[in-house]
This record gives sequence, C-alpha cells and structure tokens, in this order.
Amino acid sequence: MKRFKIAALAGLLIAAGPAEAGHDVPGPAEAGRHGPSAQDAHPTFTVGTATAQRGQKAYGVLSVPAGSDAGYDIPVAVLHGARPGPVLAIVSGAHGTEYASILAVESLVDAVNPASLSGTLVLVPLVNVPSFQGITPHVNPTDSKSMNRWYPGDPNGTQTDRASFVITKAVIDQSDHLIDLHGGDLDENLRPYSYWTVTGNQKQDELSRGMVLAFGLDHIIISADRPKDPKASRYLENTASTRGKASFTAEAGRSGPVAAGDVAALVDGSVSVMRHLEMLPGAVKTVAHPVWVEKIVTVAADRDGMFHPTVDRAAHVTKGATIGFVTDYLNRPLQDVTAPESGIIMFIRALPSLKKGDTMANVGVVKP
Repeated sequence: MKRFKIAALAGLLIAAGPAEAGHDVPGPAEAGRHGPSAQDAHPTFTVGTATAQRGQKAYGVLSVPAGSDAGYDIPVAVLHGARPGPVLAIVSGAHGTEYASILAVESLVDAVNPASLSGTLVLVPLVNVPSFQGITPHVNPTDSKSMNRWYPGDPNGTQTDRASFVITKAVIDQSDHLIDLHGGDLDENLRPYSYWTVTGNQKQDELSRGMVLAFGLDHIIISADRPKDPKASRYLENTASTRGKASFTAEAGRSGPVAAGDVAALVDGSVSVMRHLEMLPGAVKTVAHPVWVEKIVTVAADRDGMFHPTVDRAAHVTKGATIGFVTDYLNRPLQDVTAPESGIIMFIRALPSLKKGDTMANVGVVKP
C-alpha cells in the first residue's frame, strides 16, 4: 500500500528524523525553569510495552489478555516530548474498516518529531485488529460487539470488553486530552464532521470546544445526551470526558478506496490541536464559521431489500425529500426513502445490501 504524503506537513518537525527509544540521542534539555540541571519529574513515559525517554519515540503493544475468547495485541506508539506539557492520546480503528482514520494515526507516528514536542503524544492507530484483518465493518468479529460501545470495559468480559478495559486503564487514565478518530465504514458515504460533547462542566466544555474548533472540520455535531456516569460511559471519547478530560471525536472518510484528502484532514486537524494545546509550534487553523448540528435523525430500514441512494453525502435536503429508494431482489419497487427532517446528509448508505434495521442515512439538523 502506498504511503500517504500529507502536503501540509512537508517540513513539519520531520527534518531531524524521528527519534526512537534506545536508538537515537535524546532531545534538547527542557527550556525555561526546566534547565539542564533540573530534575525531570517524568523522564520516561510508558503505555503498554512502549517506554519512551524524553525527546524519543517508542513502539509497543497493549496486551489484551485471553479470557472467554482469545487475547490479542493492540499497537501503540509513545512520543515523549523533549519538554513537559499535556498528554494527548489520539486513537482510531475502533471499527477496523474505517481506513482513513487508521492511516491518519499511522501517518502521525512519523509526522511528529518528539524532539520538537512539548508534552506526550500517545498514538493508537488500530484498536479493532480482528475487524481490520477480517475486513468486518462495525463490529469485532470475535464477539460481534462494536468496539466503541462497551467502555469503560470489563476485565472479565468478552474480547471487546477486555480490550476496552485495557484502553481505559492504559491510555485514557494516563492522558489529559483525547481525540477519537473515525470515518465512513465500508457501507457509509460520510461527510467530514466532528462531535463536541457538552458535559455541563463549563471549564472542561470550553477546553473541548477550543480543541474541536482548532481541529478544523467546519460541521460540528453537538452531543448533549451522552452518558454522565463514568461507570457506563459506552464510548471512548465519552469515557475520557466523564473522567474530566477535554476530548472530542472527528470523522472523515467514505466507503471504498481511501482518499488522501480525508487522511490529510484528520492528520492536519490533529496537528492543529497539538498547536492549540501548545505542544507544537505553528499557527492554529481554527474554524471561523462552524455549522453547528443540534441533532442527528437516523433513517433505518424497515425491510430487507436493495438500497439505491439518490443523494450524496453533504447534500442539503428538505423534510419529505426523496433521498433514495428500496427494491426487492428482482428490482420491483418496495419503498421511497424520504428525509424525516430538513438538514444535511451526514452519511448515506453506500452499498445496495440492506436488511431490516440497517441505517440508510443520518440527517443532521442544523442549529438555528
């Protein structure tokens, strides 16, 4: 597979080359009050089997132990900056066929030079390895569970529960901020957007709002109905948010071949957030005129058949407008599919395959 070249990152912190733990010399001494003779409170940072020294990068895994089913390893990279600062985790691949987000985090492993970093970057490009290997959308084929619905996890549960527990303890609990990256799955044509979770904690909500605006995607879904109980947080980002960590979710990518522009949007957005958090030098590309989406209305199939979309992602539709139709396997019409509300097509089903209960489209209702 070709490596994606992110034009906006040309010359970004790469010139010195990535420093790997145990292989390259450490980065420069900490600046300001952390002079060369100051004792470093965190000379190393460890996530799973990856331990990085100051100014260095380390590779490793998060080991999900065997239980009622098999265990497996989740890849992780730790970039421990040359200077102190926030700990930011960027995670993708909860759904192993949302390829743009996975390739974006993979790209970040090499795009950021730890010697120029303040703080620590924890990169987890592929949570759902069984889905990726089996080309299985939406769920972990080992136990048929979505790997973004079972947080904070259970060490005594099935593979998805145990993996979620490991990520909660090893990644979320050690981070100050988190970005959860997603994208269109194999059956989804998705327009790029972010989610901003409103927790009710004004300071935390202001921090997360600043991060999501710095990410740069101009359509932002307001999530005000996420679980409040940290013991029943369900989603990765929500697990971080319920633990007081400013976090958000961003999505880009569509079914089929991976578009370099979708990967670039996620990479550039992540770098901009690092600049916003003063982890990297450079200008922050904040969204000037965001479109705030106040709710998502799901259009689900009430029968089996073949779905034929008549609009593409990002289309603006009015209530009652036709967005597709359903036929049987002999091309006999069964149903016209219409928009339940006026709004924006956030994603529409990309494949003809349709069974009762499948999502055909999500319509985003714009906040007045």
